[in-house]
Amino acid sequence: MTFTTRPTLHGTFGMVSSTHWLASQSAMRMLELGGNAFDAAVTAGFVLHVVEPHLNGPGGEVPAIVATAADPTPRVLAGQGVAPAGATIEHYRDLGLDLVPGSGPLAATVPGAVDAWFLLLRDHGTLPLSTVLEPAIDYARNGHPLVPRVTETVATVQELFETHWPTSAALWLRDGRPPTGLFRNPAYAETLVRLIDAGEAAGPDRDAQIEAARAAWRTGFVAEAVDAFSKLPHRDSSGADHAGLITGQDMADFQATWEDATTYDWNGHTIAKTGPWGQGPALLQSLAILTKLGDVDLTSADGVHLTVEAMKLAYADREAWYGDGADVPLKTLLSPAYAAARARLISAEASFELRPGSPDGRTPRLPSVATGNHQTDATTGEPTVARDGETRGDTCHVDVVDRWGNFISATPSGGWLQSSPTIPSLGFCLGSRAQMFWLEEGLPASLAPGKRPRTTLTPTLVLRDGHPLLACGSPGGDHQDQWQLLFLLRHLGQGMDLQAAIDAPAWQTNAFPSSFYPRTTEPGSIVLETRLSPAIRENLTRRGHRVTESDPWSLGRLCAVRRTPDGLLSAAANPRGMQGYAVGR
Repeated sequence: MTFTTRPTLHGTFGMVSSTHWLASQSAMRMLELGGNAFDAAVTAGFVLHVVEPHLNGPGGEVPAIVATAADPTPRVLAGQGVAPAGATIEHYRDLGLDLVPGSGPLAATVPGAVDAWFLLLRDHGTLPLSTVLEPAIDYARNGHPLVPRVTETVATVQELFETHWPTSAALWLRDGRPPTGLFRNPAYAETLVRLIDAGEAAGPDRDAQIEAARAAWRTGFVAEAVDAFSKLPHRDSSGADHAGLITGQDMADFQATWEDATTYDWNGHTIAKTGPWGQGPALLQSLAILTKLGDVDLTSADGVHLTVEAMKLAYADREAWYGDGADVPLKTLLSPAYAAARARLISAEASFELRPGSPDGRTPRLPSVATGNHQTDATTGEPTVARDGETRGDTCHVDVVDRWGNFISATPSGGWLQSSPTIPSLGFCLGSRAQMFWLEEGLPASLAPGKRPRTTLTPTLVLRDGHPLLACGSPGGDHQDQWQLLFLLRHLGQGMDLQAAIDAPAWQTNAFPSSFYPRTTEPGSIVLETRLSPAIRENLTRRGHRVTESDPWSLGRLCAVRRTPDGLLSAAANPRGMQGYAVGR
């Protein structure tokens, strides 16, 4: 018998799993009110803005993958904002910058999350806007209990707030100290109320109300406040003060969209991910490579070695080929022949080179990045924040399945409280996702106006025999798909139940350029939870891996929900970090 930290939940009515218990329970309330999975996900998304402000916010973004009971074809909700019209490589170079800063107004892309959540609600939800936003308004206005990590994050950037970001200090410091206990954000509550009021002024039609709220966000009072505040210079992680580039016109020009998912058939399942403007296809490539290696025993040193080496190859291709609007040879990258050629590169020893392939005979080009042993706090899966505002961002996740068979996997992120100065009239800040662009010409992920950064945000939807089976995902930046890979191998490959597959020991590598400022890399690195045996660590060390041990429960933040064809629903959530919870009945 496999012992787990908590049971896998089972039921027939509805299941929610998210990275915060209040978001999970608020989403469940929408199901109890008669709403569907999409109503519930929107509620969870806005509650996460309030209760996990160090991990996401209204100024951030959200990609999601959905499948409806009426149409099981997986579709991507693309809520990733784009670079502003003024965000050219020349502009940053003229400021003396080689990298986009990791924080501050200059690092912001156009906020995408709120418009995406509203689009989801309009197209697939059933409940009124006022109903789905009520929990977030209540927690912002009347208070919610802060998780300790919020207090710790504010403490880390307290000097920055006090010295350079006074509007953030006004919101996040109490008598000169980081907040604890019950926290309120009345300005953000008022922002949500004003969006509802704008919607209801459009009349009784639900769709018209949602569209009017979108307009108030994109061209009304929110856009006006963003335009005015972005013009003010503020300190960023470059160590200098710079104004932002987002204008009211940028806000008006952006709308979230629906896209086809990228899929790969593996082990009798179809795995659906975003396109290569996210890192999702790297998970598919990893599965394709591992398929060519036969059975992989995840309880052995050989299994750890093979998964890490496969991920190194997939992530090397991510660096060389993935990007928004780029000519990405995705069909070849996911082909059996290409996977077999990549698998042949894996030996019994650890690799130390970044080795992208040459799909269709094309020559890969990598960014010019410094390599070395600069150790980040990537092992924690939480944001790392320096006094100058540097962030190594993390995110949130929510999965929902309802009694009708509607599914959604969503990964909200960005707009962290430490991303940029708070816009006082709105109660939130802009994001810093532009740090994922390169200031080098000719790369798939090079900065250009109107382009999406190649992000790490990577929700997952799984189908079997054409029917949605599983939604899952995790925070964790560059490690999201690494942890999801282990989960899918265990759950879909080895038959472990949801909770057991989430609880099992995890590992990761940082042997590629980080997606976050200052873009470091750690060749040959592997990070292991200490629950893995000393014998495994010793074996990996002999193979040449640079092994670092992490705390026993530190790697991964997975959520998952499932529905079998007979209507049995299941859910599980990660115990690491003591925040994630699944609810359902």
